[in-house]
Amino acid sequence: MSLFVAVPVKDLTNAKQRLVPILGPAERRRLARAMLEDVLAALGGAVPGAVHVISADGEAMDLARDHGAACLRESANRGHTEAVALAQQQARASGAERFLTIPGDVPCVTSTEIVRALGMLPSAAAALFVPSLSGFGTNGALLAPPDAMPLKFGEPSFGNHLEAARQRGLAPIVLELPGLGLDIDAPEDLAMLLERGPGTRSAALLQQWNLSARLALLS
Repeated sequence: MSLFVAVPVKDLTNAKQRLVPILGPAERRRLARAMLEDVLAALGGAVPGAVHVISADGEAMDLARDHGAACLRESANRGHTEAVALAQQQARASGAERFLTIPGDVPCVTSTEIVRALGMLPSAAAALFVPSLSGFGTNGALLAPPDAMPLKFGEPSFGNHLEAARQRGLAPIVLELPGLGLDIDAPEDLAMLLERGPGTRSAALLQQWNLSARLALLS
């Protein structure tokens, strides 16, 4: 079955404002860039040729091309939900039979996790959701067909997505994945990144910046 993968990306320069207490502006941008590269590498290993980056950010577009991903440029940074809706429209128009979206800030996601999720979705109309580690957010959504249901992000999106799927006659599949489940938003997430993603570009940056020592000063 043909697949369309969407990775919405906000402005890299102003990314991750909740990390301001521990990272400076240039560091936040470098981390956002590294996380996107980690995500694109995992997707490229699992579903080469199917990945699309949706963004208004030129640097994100350049990274997408470097990793063999297609680009879907937004005229403005309208938000995660709007970017995914645009991608769903493009997926349907392209004739794709399945639609997968994951964010660009889940650096511990692996190709194995992506393949596992794809293998769990039946060919008929279906929806699969991967929760964030908190259980409130949605870090992965896999739909067949791409417009099986609208997607709306922001906590508590996970519970809302399950309910919305049931209202449309879909029996949502829930799949917990430790790598994809970890999105990096707050300082405490950085400690988990160092622990769970030692081989990622993102963790290598944190090690270079001696983030463990900085985190200890915050505690």
